[in-house]
Amino acid sequence: MSKIQNRKIVVVNQASNYLTVGFCNAFAAQFETVALVTGSVHVQGEELNPSIEVTPINKWVERPARAKMISYLKACFKIYWLLITKYRGYEVFFVSIPPMGYLLNLLLPHRFSMVIWDVYPDIFKITGMKESHPLYRIWSWANRKSFKKAFKLFTISEKMADLIEVYVERKKIIVQPIWSIFQQNERVSKTENPFIAEHQLQGKFIVQYSGNIGLTHKVEVVVELAELLKDHQNIVFQIIGRGPRVPALQKMVEEKQLPNCFFLPFQTDAMFPYSLSATDLGIVILDELTSKGSVPSKSYNLMSYGIPSLYIAGEDSELHDYALKYNAAACYTERQLLQAKDFILELSQNPQKWQTMSGNAVNTSKLFRRDNADKFITAYLN
Repeated sequence: MSKIQNRKIVVVNQASNYLTVGFCNAFAAQFETVALVTGSVHVQGEELNPSIEVTPINKWVERPARAKMISYLKACFKIYWLLITKYRGYEVFFVSIPPMGYLLNLLLPHRFSMVIWDVYPDIFKITGMKESHPLYRIWSWANRKSFKKAFKLFTISEKMADLIEVYVERKKIIVQPIWSIFQQNERVSKTENPFIAEHQLQGKFIVQYSGNIGLTHKVEVVVELAELLKDHQNIVFQIIGRGPRVPALQKMVEEKQLPNCFFLPFQTDAMFPYSLSATDLGIVILDELTSKGSVPSKSYNLMSYGIPSLYIAGEDSELHDYALKYNAAACYTERQLLQAKDFILELSQNPQKWQTMSGNAVNTSKLFRRDNADKFITAYLN
């Protein structure tokens, strides 16, 4: 296939993961010149095409909040400077971080596109911020200007498009799902799994939350579920990840004296497939104030390994629709934890139901393969 001549594009993401790598590689298959501006590249499975020029900026800082904001602002300045100098004649494809980075298109003449999977300022509602707050009003105003000016505006779900439609007409929004790290079911059996052996989990039904533990992730529901099921010794709960709320959650577990709830740090890339393989039920949690359109990438990883899921999210969420449509998960709100407890208990005691949901998960995962990256670029070019 001959590449498009005389079109240059730069992908921008302060913290690049497998999705950013996929976007870059898909563009590199079509465009003669592709660049990446980033603070870090976390390779998981797919290597970045060596033809892609990488220009480093400062790394994303997770915490404390003040350091995170400073890292965002520094990144915005560096991105702006690079776009008016080194990448002056390039098209821009913005992904994710810093969260206000896409607003640079208000100041720049570039053909500027963006992928939106966290809607700001809506996400600030988690902190109690009202729509009347000056920051909320200013950012909302900027969104209307920025989204209208965008060359292509992508999001990952219909529910997310509903949120963005507040700022721009619906026909402007392109809905395209993302994809899993894993392209097929390579789940390792428990008898051969070193993660199981290391943590002495033989014979256990493992309920696992793995991911960030920040403001948008009410991981205390995992602790509450562990408390509800503490008398069932075969069921264990794992909380794997990092974030500012870990100490408070650990204190909760200690105060409640829960022997069935354990904390682990993020696993290495080498161990991650084994920790995921160990899971009998994956938990995906979204704050109901902002859960409407968000679909965490872990949802697709669980599907790929044929692991049923428990979604804790609002009834108006995309995850709720997934649960109903694909029958590979159950979705409950934070007020329905007793029902969620019953679901966990039933799944742990009913192998046939587990197998049915596992098969549904694998079949559903076929909708979220790596070729979705190519579909982004096809939509971009069309």
